[in-house]
Amino acid sequence: MTQAAAGKAILRIRRRHAAAALLVCAVILPGAALWRYTKSLGPLDLTMSEQGSTLVLDRNGHLLRPFATAEGRWKLPVDPGDVDPRYITMLEAYEDTRFESHFGVDPIAMARAAVQLIRNGHVVSGGSTLTMQVARLLEPRHERTWRAKLRQAVRAVQLEQRFSKQEILRLYLTLAPFGGNLEGVRAASLSYFGREPKRLSFAEAALLVALPQSPETRRPDRFANAARKARNRVLDRAHERGLLTDAEVEMAKAEQVPKARELFPMLAAHASQAAVSERPAETTHKLTIDARLQTSLEALAVERVAQVDRRLSAAILVIDNATGEVLAHVGSPAFLGQERAGAIDMTTALRSPGSALKPFIYALAFESGLAHPETLLDDRPSRYGIYQPENFDLVFQGTITARKALQLSLNLPAVELLNELGPSRFLARLKQADIPVALPKDAAPGLAIGLGGLGITLTDLTRLYVGLSRGGEIPTLVRRMGEANSSPSSTRIVDPVAAWYVFDILRGAPPPDRALGGQIAFKTGTSYGYRDAWAVGYDQRHTIGVWVGRPDGTAVPGLIGRSVAAPILFDAYGRLGAEPKPLPVPPFTLQATTASLPPPLRHIRRDVPKTILSTVQAPLKISFPLDGSRLDLGLSMTSVDKAPLALKASGGAPPLTWMVDGAPVEAGTLRRESSWVPDGAGFVRLSVIDARGATDSVVVRVE
Repeated sequence: MTQAAAGKAILRIRRRHAAAALLVCAVILPGAALWRYTKSLGPLDLTMSEQGSTLVLDRNGHLLRPFATAEGRWKLPVDPGDVDPRYITMLEAYEDTRFESHFGVDPIAMARAAVQLIRNGHVVSGGSTLTMQVARLLEPRHERTWRAKLRQAVRAVQLEQRFSKQEILRLYLTLAPFGGNLEGVRAASLSYFGREPKRLSFAEAALLVALPQSPETRRPDRFANAARKARNRVLDRAHERGLLTDAEVEMAKAEQVPKARELFPMLAAHASQAAVSERPAETTHKLTIDARLQTSLEALAVERVAQVDRRLSAAILVIDNATGEVLAHVGSPAFLGQERAGAIDMTTALRSPGSALKPFIYALAFESGLAHPETLLDDRPSRYGIYQPENFDLVFQGTITARKALQLSLNLPAVELLNELGPSRFLARLKQADIPVALPKDAAPGLAIGLGGLGITLTDLTRLYVGLSRGGEIPTLVRRMGEANSSPSSTRIVDPVAAWYVFDILRGAPPPDRALGGQIAFKTGTSYGYRDAWAVGYDQRHTIGVWVGRPDGTAVPGLIGRSVAAPILFDAYGRLGAEPKPLPVPPFTLQATTASLPPPLRHIRRDVPKTILSTVQAPLKISFPLDGSRLDLGLSMTSVDKAPLALKASGGAPPLTWMVDGAPVEAGTLRRESSWVPDGAGFVRLSVIDARGATDSVVVRVE
């Protein structure tokens, strides 16, 4: 090789090395600069995705009521699986056709956007992927420069490295702006269409695809024409991609765009507000309420009060007796209705219950051995000092059984039983059962409390009736899913036998017009002056409480529990979707006629005052066993022979009748001693009744 040829060869090698060095620099130096730029950005900030509206859900996860963020924005999280697939398909076809395959940045789309910019002199398409849009939404920037675009591209790659495609899509569906204070496709669908985005028409899906590109200038509630044009462009693109047929596009374009926003759901508005106020730090509250039942009963309340007086309010509670869960909570017919003060939760308002507490007077009388459902009572004019009660219809029935007296809600027999029990004892039992009541200021408990002379809430009154359905045990109401119910023994109102007696009586109460009787046990109440109408009913599974009245306590002529509240109760029961189930008959229940009752239980005599009897003989008292004692009778042993329990009484007028849990074990004995053999271990109530109707009771535990 000549010297000249060798020189040329060396020159070619040097040129190749230089070219290689330039290529390496062209790749490495920008790469290093990009790496340094990426490091300077810091970690990805996901704060925007974590901030959202507080949601209140029903027991099955359905939305009851959302609450706006502190900034007043509606931002509801949603999963891609809860959005109509046609919307997702249109979104990707219009915004990011290679979303499933690119790494956050689409080089083809970027190149196309650059060429269109050069040819047309303005931006035709931005080239941003859905992932880049998510990056921009997570870190909002107002500038539209190449530096902002670079930042979005880097963040998009980081997002793709950290999240799956479905997770990135979920971020977009939650963060995308839709005009005004709406963020996310779920908030937009609820606001513009009044329903969840699970089922959308082609026109609705196309509109939701178009809005985020220019959310303020395309708001259908303000710029309907611009919104329609943008929607139609999305429909045309979907048609070009073969997603829609000619007929489908034509039909979709003929559909009107919404010109106003809908209110967000406000099911169980009072219960939702109470739940959020109780735990403001939580963002999701799952209540025990059933949205389907709640919707139906809210509509029922609106319909029924409108038939009586437009200023009336109404409240309905539905309780699952087994668990104590609140299945429906209607605090008023319309939460936003100012005319009827709809924002006031009437389930928690103190009101006079009228006759609605009478069943518990009877229950205590049954438990104490004072009366039996077939005991004869006197319904005749009576005076107790200056208090002279009357029946609602001002008619007297004469001698009548306790069963019939309660079914007809007669006042005089109820007052007589309360007089025998003592108003203070009745109130003490309510307090023991954790049922708060309000008495007139500085007033001593009187007989009027049996006819509505106190205040109680619908919630607590309904709890009392739930207690009757559970054999006398009042539960703590459960309002949130996952919270266990606790019912300590101190919440018992009456024993199981007395509770069943009341159920059996109330199941035979005459039903309202055009309603089927004998299905549920129910009681109505009307407060003095026609201010409150009540109806509470129950079977083994459910208890429903209904109140109707004006929140300000104004009298409403004709507002009677039987004619206004009871029809709502029976209609509500029909919407439960389950046949009423009767309570089982508990052990030791005495099912008898008046004639077959022990003599002291046949008739409560009022012709001989108890005060006179007490001067002749010592008061009747059980001297053994003592109240609250524990007695070891060897019941836990396997021996066949069980030891009897001795029963002893002092005072009173023989013959005596001994009863265990309301069932007689020995009647008409002239002796003051008896015995009883328990069937098993547990708590029992022992009662004794003398010839003049005086009673005494103790509760003991036998082991």
